[in-house]
Amino acid sequence: MSTTADLVTALKKELKLAQMTYADLAAALGMAESSVKRMLAKGDMPLSRIDAICRALKLDFGELARRVADAQPLLTELTLEQERAVVADKKLLLCAICVLSQWTLEQVASSYRLSQAECIKYFAQLDRIGIIELRPLNRYRLKLAKTFRWRAHGPVMDFFREHAVLDYFSGSFDGVGEGLLLVHGSISRGLAPSFLERLQRVAQDFAQQHHADQRMPEKEREGYTLLLAMRSWEFGAFAALRR
Repeated sequence: MSTTADLVTALKKELKLAQMTYADLAAALGMAESSVKRMLAKGDMPLSRIDAICRALKLDFGELARRVADAQPLLTELTLEQERAVVADKKLLLCAICVLSQWTLEQVASSYRLSQAECIKYFAQLDRIGIIELRPLNRYRLKLAKTFRWRAHGPVMDFFREHAVLDYFSGSFDGVGEGLLLVHGSISRGLAPSFLERLQRVAQDFAQQHHADQRMPEKEREGYTLLLAMRSWEFGAFAALRR
């Protein structure tokens, strides 16, 4: 989330670009030059004052706020509190998964039994949580990085382990473009990370293709879930038989 300090820092850059001196800005604001310098150095001021400086610079306040928001680092992980908020409501979790796939609000409302008003409410919650930044006309900017992952032992993954894993694996995996591979073996510990890197590249390729295919008509696309995993593991029933 953009802070007042972030906006003030951006304003300082705009002052330099506009080649406006502190004296010029002070005259435009009807303030003493020393007060303007002190105000900008402090990095904290009312939004009304920031808006006044924007007008002096002939800069739209909303555009400045968007630029600052776009420059904020994207999240690679949510906090425990953020994840708890997401899983507290299944409809909110659904909307969170949809925005991760870059669905529009209209797509969510037309695909699920959610009214547009409900979607707007849930998108507003995702904005407050910090997953998206809402923009005019119900558009949004995703605030999560491409490397974003749910916390390994966090509320969301715990929810999917409890409610979704058996549902996913109950399928036959024999449809077009479907498959289930289970491979077990003993390999060098040093080689294991390289296999994981390959799996991560496959996941990235899948995600990039998803985004590229959003330009295609919906009737030409099908929803798939790619699940990749690798861990040092032995089935508990087998491990119990070891000597």
